[in-house]
Amino acid sequence: MAPWLKRFFKREPPRQPLRGAPQVRREKAYSADTGYVYQYFYEGYRDVERAGDPGREYVFEVTSDRASRFPVTVFLSRPAIEAWQQSHGSELSPTEQYAVVKMSLFQTFDERTDCSGAPVDVLVSAADLEAHTATLELD
Repeated sequence: MAPWLKRFFKREPPRQPLRGAPQVRREKAYSADTGYVYQYFYEGYRDVERAGDPGREYVFEVTSDRASRFPVTVFLSRPAIEAWQQSHGSELSPTEQYAVVKMSLFQTFDERTDCSGAPVDVLVSAADLEAHTATLELD
């Protein structure tokens, strides 16, 4: 294949399979500030690297109309966690990290006004991490 043609057929590296999914899928609901009621399933997580930052991507399957479902991924970077742990002098357990991810998911639901069903990608910023851990009283 010609080198110039390869760029049109560039393949993404294969993604890791999801881990940590519950044995029994449980649908949960969240009533957002926008008036929408979202139903979602937790699908699992995978370790990934984004823009050079290692972290963990949590995947949820979401619907707001029960007719169409779309994925929502929430990325929590390892450097952000380590910076938080350094500044607070304590560890964030995996359960606490998942709680921060869920708070970020809910924040996205509260701010989202378009429920078109397109995939949503959420990046937990250092400020979000700080705000969510404060709300959860994890200091």
